[in-house]
Amino acid sequence: MLFVFAIIETGGKQYKVSEGDIIYVEKLDVKEGETYTFDKVLAVSTPEGFKVGNPTVKATVTANVVKNGKGPKLHIIRYKPKKNEKRHIGHRQPYTKLQITSIAI
Repeated sequence: MLFVFAIIETGGKQYKVSEGDIIYVEKLDVKEGETYTFDKVLAVSTPEGFKVGNPTVKATVTANVVKNGKGPKLHIIRYKPKKNEKRHIGHRQPYTKLQITSIAI
């Protein structure tokens, strides 16, 4: 059996994906249930071999949007001793959950 995968770039990060994978990426401007196509494919494996782009390969990766949400809360605490200065802030990073449906070469 041949293992086909692709390396895509989105949100300033690179992801190695294959069909059926579920990935969490930086929030995309799409609604749940829609499909999203990645055109920025950096590398792809084919039955003939491995193709690396300069900088991209002519291939597309299609994914279904499962949900948009927020990640776990991060607590940031700033403290300066002897100054009675404390600051507590929190942050939840928004994300988009995708399921890869196809890799077209």
